[in-house]
Amino acid sequence: MSFLDRIRGPQDLRDLDGRELERLAEEIRGTLIHAVSRTGGHLGPNLGVVELTIALHRVFDSPNDPIVFDVGHQAYVHKMLTGRTGDLPTLRQRGGMAGYPSRAESPHDWVENSHASAGLSWAEGMAKGFRLRGEDRTVVAVVGDGALTGGMAWEAMNNISADPDLPLIIVANDNGRSYTPTVGGIAQALGAVRTDRRYEDVLDLVRRSISGTPWIGRTAYEWLHGMKAGLKDVLAPQGLFADLDMKYVGPIDGHDIGAVEQALQQAKGFGGPVIVHVRTQKGRGFKAAEDHVEDQFHSIGQIDAVTGAPLSSKTTQSWTSVFADAMLDLGRRRADVVAVTAAMLYPTGLHRFADEFPERTFDVGIAEQHAVTSAAGLASAGLHPVVAIYSTFLNRAFDQLLMDVALHRQGVTFVLDRAGITGPDGPSHHGMWDTSIAGLVPGLSLWAPRDAVRLTGALEAAAEIADAPTMIRFPRGGVPEELPAVEQHEGMDVLVRGADARVLVVAYGPMCRVATEVASRLTDQGIGTTVIDPVRALPVNRALITEAARHDLVISIEDGGEVGGLGSRLAQELRRAGVTVPLREFGIPQQFHDHASRDELLEDCGLNPQEIARYAVEAISSSDSDPVAPLR
Repeated sequence: MSFLDRIRGPQDLRDLDGRELERLAEEIRGTLIHAVSRTGGHLGPNLGVVELTIALHRVFDSPNDPIVFDVGHQAYVHKMLTGRTGDLPTLRQRGGMAGYPSRAESPHDWVENSHASAGLSWAEGMAKGFRLRGEDRTVVAVVGDGALTGGMAWEAMNNISADPDLPLIIVANDNGRSYTPTVGGIAQALGAVRTDRRYEDVLDLVRRSISGTPWIGRTAYEWLHGMKAGLKDVLAPQGLFADLDMKYVGPIDGHDIGAVEQALQQAKGFGGPVIVHVRTQKGRGFKAAEDHVEDQFHSIGQIDAVTGAPLSSKTTQSWTSVFADAMLDLGRRRADVVAVTAAMLYPTGLHRFADEFPERTFDVGIAEQHAVTSAAGLASAGLHPVVAIYSTFLNRAFDQLLMDVALHRQGVTFVLDRAGITGPDGPSHHGMWDTSIAGLVPGLSLWAPRDAVRLTGALEAAAEIADAPTMIRFPRGGVPEELPAVEQHEGMDVLVRGADARVLVVAYGPMCRVATEVASRLTDQGIGTTVIDPVRALPVNRALITEAARHDLVISIEDGGEVGGLGSRLAQELRRAGVTVPLREFGIPQQFHDHASRDELLEDCGLNPQEIARYAVEAISSSDSDPVAPLR
């Protein structure tokens, strides 16, 4: 039996000696590479925290001592050590193991945090709560993959540092990266501590002194901490934690289980908030990941478990790559166009723009709020910023979008990748909220392009607007073939114009193809149908209201939230105009949707031609057979 097979829970770790723990770490890495190469997922971050997670579960009594992972994608090893190794082959599949902590899976998962920089606030609140209840618990927050570049982490740190008796351990998992190398002054300060050889030499002496002490009391800890803080001020004047009067241990080799365990034991014995600075290597133990310059296999699809080469031979161009090409072309023609992103240079495709225009590219780290308001400042200085982030992360900067960009009438373009249902990353990553958010913002124009031609056109049009926010959203994955219009009418694209049309189908983005299939089914049933892509979905085109009035039924189809979405906005405008034609909105139900494939989840939401066409046929048939209750 392997060592991993013997681990049913954290308690099983405590009987293993040093050599057995090293063997266990090797087995965990091998199992991770084998499983995640088949399912896809966040491989690199988890390969980097194997020894750290083993040490955490040997020192702390989970779940009595909560371990909060920020960001949650580095919790695969935690799941394996808490009895879920057998579920790893089902990772991120419908009904299988979630790619982030999940309270439904295990009491060891306290916080389903998958947006960075929130973990310290969770942990601070939990530690205060347990203390108020008189419970003897220590809360551990593992902060990594660039989460300390987010402002919310420092809001929490501001409060933690003012509470010297708070039973909270902060483990700074420092691998120098988020998706890609971490940027900014905080990263530079950590880097100074991480790489200064003089500091390392002195810390070796300090560590040896500490290692000889079975238990370290507050007085001795204060002395050693003071010694190290003084050295840090000399050797790394930009030190992050000394000015906050935070107790600090490190940097510790995060792949030395004994060293990490010793540091955690000492931090736990102190009885107040302590930062344990642990250095790890993202992708460790898998040469293909270690050598992958772009992101060290931060998040992968299916790959070869030996070479790391992708198993899929995709030839379809992705939405992200279309945007990357269009952005680069726009930048070459317009010197006022600048790019802003929040630690997502490669994932959003902005790296191509950055390679050619580094001085016009601003990666602000995991700090979406700052990104948006900084973009407002850039716009006020006469530039046109394009802020490219994932749709789900715009949620974090709604106030800045509303009050800093829209209120000040600044021309900022937001490009939202991974809009709509994204699939295996689960409820926190579905980009279903952006259309509801956009509809609340005065003056905002929104495009949801249906193909590559429309995406390029949308970026061009958005960049021409200098006095209001603009937004472009598109889904994850490959771009479908071009879907040409049969006619254009007052800025709208008519995709189908049936004879004696009774049903108007309004669709946006990738739902346009669903709409044309609905029209085909209705035509087969003898029901004439018009399909329109408004092209610019917000504000609602007045011509669309006129068009709706000519039909007996209007159906809207979108891969955004039903509540406050584009369909409901159209319904509101029809009521205001006194148009009484009934409208049925098809969208994503306003709930947290689990992880599964995009196609599976769209099917669950009823966003398929069969369901929508059935509704239309029944509605038209009901109207024809019951003159007392006509459709209009």
